[in-house]
Amino acid sequence: MAQSRPPSYYSASIFSESDYPVLEGNHRVDVAIVGGGFTGMATAVELSERGYRVAVVEANKIGWGASGRNGGQVTGSLSGEDAMRRQMRRTLGNEAADFVWDLRWRGQRIIRERVEKYAIPCDLKHGHLQAAYQPSHLKALQRDYEASQSHWIGEHVHWLDKAGVEDVLGTRLYHGALRNDYNMHLHPLNLCLGEARAAASLGARIFEASPVVEVVHGESPAVIGEHGRVQADSVILAGNAYHHLERRRLGGKLFPASLGIVTTAPLDEATANAINPQDLAVYDTRFVLDYYRLTADRRLLFGGGANYSGRTSDDIAAELRPRLEHTFPQLEGVALDFQWQGLAGIVINRVPMLGKLSPHVYYAQGYSGHGIATSHLVGEILAEAVDGNMREFDAFANVRHWRVPFSDRLGNTLLAAGMWYYQLLERLR
Repeated sequence: MAQSRPPSYYSASIFSESDYPVLEGNHRVDVAIVGGGFTGMATAVELSERGYRVAVVEANKIGWGASGRNGGQVTGSLSGEDAMRRQMRRTLGNEAADFVWDLRWRGQRIIRERVEKYAIPCDLKHGHLQAAYQPSHLKALQRDYEASQSHWIGEHVHWLDKAGVEDVLGTRLYHGALRNDYNMHLHPLNLCLGEARAAASLGARIFEASPVVEVVHGESPAVIGEHGRVQADSVILAGNAYHHLERRRLGGKLFPASLGIVTTAPLDEATANAINPQDLAVYDTRFVLDYYRLTADRRLLFGGGANYSGRTSDDIAAELRPRLEHTFPQLEGVALDFQWQGLAGIVINRVPMLGKLSPHVYYAQGYSGHGIATSHLVGEILAEAVDGNMREFDAFANVRHWRVPFSDRLGNTLLAAGMWYYQLLERLR
């Protein structure tokens, strides 16, 4: 049974709600995509623009999962970057380092161009800070800054000392920051819904409230729903942490982490300008970090922490209020109008997982909390693979991933223990 949208700020501020039919009867397309989040919709747009007949089958509503529940920050923090460089040398040789570096900024370009091309109203703005939470974090930020200055991205990246951070944020919490004006922030659910409209305008067929119960492999694969079937030349599984298909092959590799977000009541203009006068998105440098930004109607949208056991919280607002007020003491007692949770798909080595389950069935998942930009570059890579250009797809598909035996629950337990260990190291730094 399809589930309604969570009670989030994003759900309450949808520009145009989706209303696509349930999958019924038999359909024939070139590519069937399971999952109507960012990976599914970004891939659908890419393929539709290339002339492919596409069908997207979503169990609930477009953008129902993490794509419509996240912090809305589009940054170059590519998950698993170091592991990616090491492993991709086996496929790409000396080109691996440049390939991974360019991946960091590719998603931003795709999103920006798509928003402009299809006039998607999603409150897109530029400007982001990665802020040093401890003095010991400055060294790593300085290395990132120096690396940026040897690439084209350097013109968009600026170093801020402690006083410089206090000039652009109304908090004394940080010891320095990287400012990146190529990075962006936006209303993610409206972006996802806008991409669905774009795909539909290009001829893609979209089905909602249509859980897939089986994937048929072979020369002519298909996805089977409760009331219908889509036959295709290729199938792409794009459900990330929310689908449970093909567990024999995919189980034990990806683990859901529960992320919580709150949104304040609208702030008056003076208060908003006092805490974030340049309307920047921010996250800090901790392993388990806080992230925040202002919405279009001047609310502070604040997320923090992560439950790596995968369990949800009974009261996100109670958990996040102390962190919000620690960051901005001037907001003590502010009303919190919305609170919600979403599941991020965490991979142990943090490298996004792309691969094939059979010659014509692809999958993509596991962005480890960096899904907006990554899902869009993955959509481009998947479309290239379907088109016959496998170079970038194979670079990801050849990455070795750890698999935790016995059960996904054990994997979540081990993941939670690992994150506790890294947090302990962080406190000792």
